[in-house]
Amino acid sequence: MHRDVILYQPINPKIEKLVEAHGFNPEALSDILVDLQRTPEGLTTENLEDVARALNVPAARVQGLAGFYSMLATDRPDRTLRICDGPACWLANTGEVGTAGLNPEGWRVERTSCLGLCDRAPAALAAERQVGPLTPALLAGAPGHWEAALPDYSRSRPGEVRVLLEGAGSIDSRSIDSALAHGVYRGLEAALAVDPAGLLEEIESSGLIGHGGAGFPTGRKWRIAAEAPGDPKYIICNADESEPLSVKDRVLMDANPHRILEGMAVAARAVGAGEGLIYIRGEYEAQAVLLEHAIAQAEERGWLGGDVQGSGFSFKVRLHRGAGAYICGEETALIESLEGRRGEPRLRPPYPVTHGYRGRPTVVNNVETLAKVPHIILNGADWYQDLSPGDRAGTKIYAVLGHIRKPGVFEAPIGLSLRQIIDDFGGGMRDGSQFYFALAGGAAGRLAPPGLLDVPVDYASGPQGIHIGVGAFLVCDTSVSPIQMLREVFHFFEAESCGKCTPCRVGTQRVRALLDQILTGRGRPEMLAELGSLAVILESASFCGLGSSAAWPLQSVLDHFGDELQAAVSVSKG
Repeated sequence: MHRDVILYQPINPKIEKLVEAHGFNPEALSDILVDLQRTPEGLTTENLEDVARALNVPAARVQGLAGFYSMLATDRPDRTLRICDGPACWLANTGEVGTAGLNPEGWRVERTSCLGLCDRAPAALAAERQVGPLTPALLAGAPGHWEAALPDYSRSRPGEVRVLLEGAGSIDSRSIDSALAHGVYRGLEAALAVDPAGLLEEIESSGLIGHGGAGFPTGRKWRIAAEAPGDPKYIICNADESEPLSVKDRVLMDANPHRILEGMAVAARAVGAGEGLIYIRGEYEAQAVLLEHAIAQAEERGWLGGDVQGSGFSFKVRLHRGAGAYICGEETALIESLEGRRGEPRLRPPYPVTHGYRGRPTVVNNVETLAKVPHIILNGADWYQDLSPGDRAGTKIYAVLGHIRKPGVFEAPIGLSLRQIIDDFGGGMRDGSQFYFALAGGAAGRLAPPGLLDVPVDYASGPQGIHIGVGAFLVCDTSVSPIQMLREVFHFFEAESCGKCTPCRVGTQRVRALLDQILTGRGRPEMLAELGSLAVILESASFCGLGSSAAWPLQSVLDHFGDELQAAVSVSKG
């Protein structure tokens, strides 16, 4: 019996052309898949196999990456509406706006983890457009025509000390001339006249710390990378901002993208790097476009690229879009993603400062951190230290959200108490509300009760039960159960666990399941002991810091709201 056998199927020319546009570079795999998903061809099995053949990599690698990132899907239509169910949007959606039954004609509706739009909660992505807050009037129309007013941060709040937000709203973020008129690139100009050793000394003396959540000294990180053997060296701007409640980096990118590029360039001169990369979360498409435009303008004017301003210093920057993964906020997972793999964390040590991107010395700094660098170079270390009281240094961009009169973003000295954040900058609790707790520092933060309202919050206040983290605070009144909030936080952790280690993959699911049983009247007293054990396991045995920090909100509820948990299991139906 004769049977036709296909020995070779040519690669689809459209796929080959797309891969060629990325230089047949396997590191660009996620970029290729993002671009492919935007085409009519889409992420079909056949097309993924053709991508693998064009790149000469195993098909399993391509399929595995396509299945890892939440923004990639083999069957996702262009008209997809992704409704955020992060903690801030969940809290906002418990009021008059209900999206559970939303079913717009011609649109596919999906849930999504936090979109970084917490100051516009409840929020969504309509295709790639950021929309929110979702009001009843907005929901009555088709998602393709949804428009929403952006938060206005052009006016400072009483008591603000503005450094990074100075000029917000008055700078045209698409114009380098507007940025130059507001002093951007003067810090880089000054840095070009200082040798790298002097720049390192200035940043170390300033006390600048990383503002991605950990608070590691920036100058120390730079010096280790500068002194590490091996070239080339790299500067990476972490613009992933996937921590729920954090919106500060998006605000900075919208307000003044050139300042971020300037900070990267100063860091590169100090460290001896010739190339920089911006890793921006895929949900921030509007901000990615702004940054790409700014990069092109800066190159045209000689502030980036070869021989910057005739100084002999060269620094090129390129932007990489993520594809949806909380774990890529962790610096080693981010580097794995940049290298075209699934964003799973690496074993540390070695650390990126000695063995980072492509195995070379790499500095990874947060957007807020890098944006501060030019100001320090221009004004000096002493000036920066004097911005905050005591032994703290500099300002911090805060986000205060939830049941307050004036939610949003502001800039102030580090070390504010939660009471100051709520009353002095958030306008106080909304009418008829009484403070009950705040989710402080982000999802990987702590639930702070009234007893912690007057503790100065910074990067060293964790042992007192409250930590600044990403500088974000979701304030809740007595209408909200801390157990329910904790459940929503662990719903996020469960959905976003990369799955690499058992403590995080299984532990987050188990915590969420136990909380579901408690909240539905099926809890048992022994579950409280199990929750305590899971907190210990998550913190001590998780592979990376994101799994470890998932224990903090759980432990804070056990510490401060144990009576409420005990009452919930005591009335259980069994």
